Amino acid sequence: METIHTQLLVLGAGPGGYSAAFRAADLGLSVVIVERYPTLGGVCLNVGCIPSKTLLHIAQVIDDAKALNSMGVNFNPPQIDLNQVQSTKNAVITKLNKGLANLARQRKVQTIFGVGRFRDPNCLEVHGTNSVAINFEKAIIATGSQTIHLPGIPDDPRIIDSTAALALTEIPPRLLIIGGGIIGLEMANIYAAFGSQVTIIELTPGLIPGCDPDLVRILHRHLANRITIHLNTRLIRIDPQPENLIAHLSGPTGNLILHGDRMLIAVGRRPNSANLALEDIGIALDQRGFITVDSEQRTTIPHIYAIGDVAGNPLLAHKAAYQGKCVAETVAGHKPAVADIIPSVAYTDPEIAWVGLSETTAQQQAITFAKGQFPWMASGRALSLGRAAGMTKLLFDPASNRLLGAGIVGPGAGELIAEAALAIQLGATARDISRTIHPHPSLSETIALAAEAFQGTITELYFPKKG
Repeated sequence: METIHTQLLVLGAGPGGYSAAFRAADLGLSVVIVERYPTLGGVCLNVGCIPSKTLLHIAQVIDDAKALNSMGVNFNPPQIDLNQVQSTKNAVITKLNKGLANLARQRKVQTIFGVGRFRDPNCLEVHGTNSVAINFEKAIIATGSQTIHLPGIPDDPRIIDSTAALALTEIPPRLLIIGGGIIGLEMANIYAAFGSQVTIIELTPGLIPGCDPDLVRILHRHLANRITIHLNTRLIRIDPQPENLIAHLSGPTGNLILHGDRMLIAVGRRPNSANLALEDIGIALDQRGFITVDSEQRTTIPHIYAIGDVAGNPLLAHKAAYQGKCVAETVAGHKPAVADIIPSVAYTDPEIAWVGLSETTAQQQAITFAKGQFPWMASGRALSLGRAAGMTKLLFDPASNRLLGAGIVGPGAGELIAEAALAIQLGATARDISRTIHPHPSLSETIALAAEAFQGTITELYFPKKG
């Protein structure tokens, strides 16, 4: 087995891994990155964020065209060429794959493709086309996560995960989705726009568990116009039949039987921490398999770090990328400014985005807050788009008036939430936000108007004076 030496080993080439490798190389370290799949980019680029957003864009255009009917503009039903759709999606992925490979070459980051396993705290064995042992001074584990597979699910090609759902070889007439979280809902939007009859089965009382109910209610009402949703409903078993799949469920009104042509299992993800020999070399894992880390992402072996999904929630690509850059700077002897303001986005229709303190968390932890919110039915821009079903909500510290959290539901919420994230990061107050002039008419001004609603200075809404 060939042996090589490096200052920094990065295990995993997703957003966290390649960000860490590239930043460390820029800071002068010799870097080797190990990836089990044949391209860089990880789940996000290859079978997650990027392909799903490409398909969601297509779905959104189809839905927007239909919505114009009520404004007096009619289009013929779309003719969907799945081969061309797949080619377009794959072209986007390939372009980004090539871009990452080029960035690695420019930075002289050595890339090794194969499956890695720790031999000891300073050596990783990689088995691929050629086996190699990598001796390292420091390491970053960025192996990501994978789909949770429910026990007792039959082995049937018609039962798929999100990776297969993005491969779109046909449009099933009836699609059953187990799981009403972000992944399940994004897939529901895609398939419903493409013509499937979609049914969502969610175990908990609401969609996107953990997200504030007032935001989710707006999404739920919009989805319910074209998607069947069953809440508080448990999957009991699946009976594959030659002509379809039969799902046996238990819900609020008793047992329920649904028939589908395809079934998507989207009940969450688990960390890729198994088969790395982590515990054998002294790296601690929690009960769910996430690697235990400190505030600087160090594992229980101080010269080995863990970032991204494998190091715990939230399982978000932008969190992993940020952690990767911070750890690379730490490894290179710098003291990075670590932030924990991490926005979350559901790229549904409408989108939901939130950042910082949520009402749900505040109530659970008895955190005092004050709220300002602006309904999009009073937004000229939202009305002109035909999308009045939306809301911008800001949570403030009642003592200092500093922004603590934000939630937005409506088209483009994923873009709008960045302003709130920056405001929290900079310690902005309601006055700072409301006195920042926003363009009119725009959806962005709903953030300033929500701040004005909190202050009681808003002119776009009328609140009767108390007393």
